[in-house]
Amino acid sequence: MKKQYMNKWIKPLFAVFFVFGIGATFFIFSSELKESAKDAETPSIKTNLAEPSKESTAQKNIIDSLNVLKQQYDLAILEKTSLSHQLELERKNVENLMEIIKASKNPSITQIQIYRKQLLDLKTTLESKGLEIKSLKSQNKNLLTEIESQNVVMYQQKAQNDTLILKQKKLESTIKDASRLSSNNFKVIALRENSSGKELETEKARHTKKLKVSFSINGNSVAKTGKKIFYIQVLDQKNTVLGEDKLIEFGNDKALVYSFIVAVDFQGKPVNVYGILNADENDFKKGTYFVNFFDKQEIMGSTSITLE
Repeated sequence: MKKQYMNKWIKPLFAVFFVFGIGATFFIFSSELKESAKDAETPSIKTNLAEPSKESTAQKNIIDSLNVLKQQYDLAILEKTSLSHQLELERKNVENLMEIIKASKNPSITQIQIYRKQLLDLKTTLESKGLEIKSLKSQNKNLLTEIESQNVVMYQQKAQNDTLILKQKKLESTIKDASRLSSNNFKVIALRENSSGKELETEKARHTKKLKVSFSINGNSVAKTGKKIFYIQVLDQKNTVLGEDKLIEFGNDKALVYSFIVAVDFQGKPVNVYGILNADENDFKKGTYFVNFFDKQEIMGSTSITLE
């Protein structure tokens, strides 16, 4: 009976302990969940505190836009136009504004609005300068095209002028060649005088009193008419110039030493020309004499005679 009595109390007491254990476990688990939730909320709050303000984000965006704008000004300056100096001043304004905004701590909404307005003005200025640069480039392109066209015209004109000059020179050369007098029949004979004074041809040096030279000029209707002067040069065995032995210069660094001159009135028709070289105080000596015929500095022909 005593045993039955103890069993009767043990069962309820075990039930009480069982319920109490479940409650304690639930309490402990609930506390841990609350602590975990609290710990989870704490980083979130810190994260929210670390997030930048709208003004700070706007400040950063404006600086980024200014950086892009500065790069655009750099590219525009590289075009090297007449606006380069103005563009450099505007780029300096961009850099100054960037420094001002960077130095600004926790800018207000009003400051942000002012910065945006200044950024917009700088962008507008760049767009305006860009249009001017585009216009200048277009003008330069048109100017280069015009210059190239003028160069082509000038080149063509020069080519035409060169062709005309060449033709003129050829014509002048042709006329000069055509008007040049041609000569032939170059002769020289020795003359002596008989007792009656008549001149006779001789081959003896001791009898020779003069040398008579002659040549013929062919007819030429193109050549200039009028008085023509020719120079005769007589050389002895020692290559000494006989006669007047005079020097004449022709103005083109050419000169001639001649013995005497002969003149003729040329009228475009064939004509024979004669000249005389008299013996000086010294008689002609034995040997060969050379005679050259000149039209100014140009030699026309030559001949020789040998006296015994």
